[in-house]
Amino acid sequence: MKRKAADPDHFADVSLAVIKLIGPGEYVLERPGDPSPGHFGLAVQDYTHSTAPNRRFPDIVTQRLVKAKLAGQPNPYSDDELTAVAANCTQKEDAARKVEREMSKRLAAVAMQHHIGAIFDAIVTGVTPRGTFVRVLQPHIEGLLAQGAQGTDVGDKLRVKLIRTDVQRGYIDFARA
Repeated sequence: MKRKAADPDHFADVSLAVIKLIGPGEYVLERPGDPSPGHFGLAVQDYTHSTAPNRRFPDIVTQRLVKAKLAGQPNPYSDDELTAVAANCTQKEDAARKVEREMSKRLAAVAMQHHIGAIFDAIVTGVTPRGTFVRVLQPHIEGLLAQGAQGTDVGDKLRVKLIRTDVQRGYIDFARA
């Protein structure tokens, strides 16, 4: 909260950078006695979760394991089966995250398509070999700085003009105003 109050314009970018540095979650089989990487964000070693709508199958597997343990029954899955289930769940979650990101970009392009020519305050959020990216402050929309990117660096504040959108590809392009 202190960081957000100190620099509200950059807070979203700092938060996103931290999340990206942590990386995506991964489902893994962890046997008793195995070294545990734990959960970075929660600062705990023993961790499981459930009820997240995008993790229904992992929830069912976890519930089956807990139910068997509480009933004094053997594990309903072999280690090989659990390893395969964990890898499959991670793969499916990665695919779902990719689709969600693509759809968010397309929705943003739809929302912006009627604002071609409008001028916005923005912050440079990324400079990569693919281009320079900016986030408009209001509304919070990210796009490519397609014209006038020379000399800009991450964190720079500038004014940009919306020059085009491509809904099918989820592209939003700006020029320096």
